[in-house]
Amino acid sequence: AYILMANEGYREAMVGNLSLYDCNGERQHTLYLGEAPEHGKACFKERFKREIKRIKARYPDALYLGIADGAKDNWTFLESHTKQQLVDFYHVTEYLAKAAYAVYPKKKTQAKRKQWLSERCSQLKHEKNAAQTILDELQALTDTRLTKSIKDDLAATITYFSNNITKDRMNYAHHIEEKLPIGSGVTEAACKTLVKQRLCGSGMRWKNKGAKVVLSLRALVQTTNRWQQFWDKIIQFGVEHQTA
Repeated sequence: AYILMANEGYREAMVGNLSLYDCNGERQHTLYLGEAPEHGKACFKERFKREIKRIKARYPDALYLGIADGAKDNWTFLESHTKQQLVDFYHVTEYLAKAAYAVYPKKKTQAKRKQWLSERCSQLKHEKNAAQTILDELQALTDTRLTKSIKDDLAATITYFSNNITKDRMNYAHHIEEKLPIGSGVTEAACKTLVKQRLCGSGMRWKNKGAKVVLSLRALVQTTNRWQQFWDKIIQFGVEHQTA
């Protein structure tokens, strides 16, 4: 989520979460993290590592699954801290929606294009190796009359699928069968509730320190019981020993 900084223009604030699910796939608890824009994301990653370490100490036998979009930096971090990784399903559907124009490029085929997209999304969710099947289909398209923008979108989708299939990040049918999440909707929602609702108002400009404090406070409030835990530690140890 981007916020307007006082002296740097728009910069990306960081948002992350750790969610705990039961054996039926129901989300039981979510811990939120927010951090002001920073080059390299070192502070954000360090805070995230501390929270992951605490969770793993409490639940050492749990399966740790990392879900993100296709950004390389996300995978570098998640591969170090999770056993499995999965590319967010809804980011995949966005790529497929653009690639659908390469399958049915004409205006009069809009209904067929929507049907194709719906069928491929369902295929991804319910058929094993569906991602590879769809990739093969896209690679076989040979219509040379496609516009440059459609060709570019098709090429981007093929690359996106190829990269993530190679890393085994698109096995959605298996994850659904195991009652595991397939989307990063919790994080996407947090971008709105944690950042945009408070830091993206009309005319707002932020300095790093102010944005950092506000995001930390909002993350504490949005995480169930965390606000009270924070104050309990303040009372017990004092301010100097606390870290966000």
